[in-house]
Amino acid sequence: MLGNGGWKGGEVTGRTIRASGVRAAGCVVLALGAVLSGCKASDLPSGNGSPEAGPSASDSRGTSPLADPDGTKPGLAAISSEKDRATARQLISKLSTKGRGPKTGYERDKFGYAWMDTADGVPLARNGCDTRNDLLKRDGQDVRFRAGSDCVVVSMKLHDPYTGKDIAWKKARATEVQIDHVVPLSYAWQMGAAHWDKEKRERLANDVLNLLPVSGSTNSAKRDSGPASWLPPDKAIRCSYSVRFAQVALKYQLPVTTADKNMMLQQCGA
Repeated sequence: MLGNGGWKGGEVTGRTIRASGVRAAGCVVLALGAVLSGCKASDLPSGNGSPEAGPSASDSRGTSPLADPDGTKPGLAAISSEKDRATARQLISKLSTKGRGPKTGYERDKFGYAWMDTADGVPLARNGCDTRNDLLKRDGQDVRFRAGSDCVVVSMKLHDPYTGKDIAWKKARATEVQIDHVVPLSYAWQMGAAHWDKEKRERLANDVLNLLPVSGSTNSAKRDSGPASWLPPDKAIRCSYSVRFAQVALKYQLPVTTADKNMMLQQCGA
């Protein structure tokens, strides 16, 4: 988890992407600004053995994590159907458990410098745009860029999945939107990442599957908590959050604590 504005420079705005209309059609604005037209929620990859992710698979404010196993689709939509909640519980049940280890030796720099574009092996790497801006473009609506740039976002509208509120964001108030590591880096360190090589830690820190733009104050309140200690304020999104946490942990072969696993299962109806 990291909330870092990380920008300097003027705020002259340039080209605008009207993402809201695109999202309403279920399409995706990719990192390089290309638009895939004519896509439908039913066309999205289901992932995790779910042939259809139900009515909440994708909407104008986010995508079900069951329909987005690589994290490249915008936002995080609620999981509401019983079929999808059963699929969610099956996924969470695959997690291994162990006790949380010491934080000794943890430093943010052990996971690479913030928002590097060179963490190979993750979506959107080496596209000429840093990870933070990639995420603002992925999840923002009515995105505006710095003049002459198709990377640096200077304003947008964001639906915060953690609170369910909309944020009108400008770069001048950068910390109002922060990028949350769903599985916090310190948590990962204590659960085994301390023994990884640097390349794997850099992938976790910059993998879009593990990253969500959210309210800055909410992100700060989370700190390095697991699901047993912190859940999004919006109860409707807690099963989806638990699924995303599990997706990241499974991808990187990270165990979770028993308390965290039990809490995640509870959020999806166990």
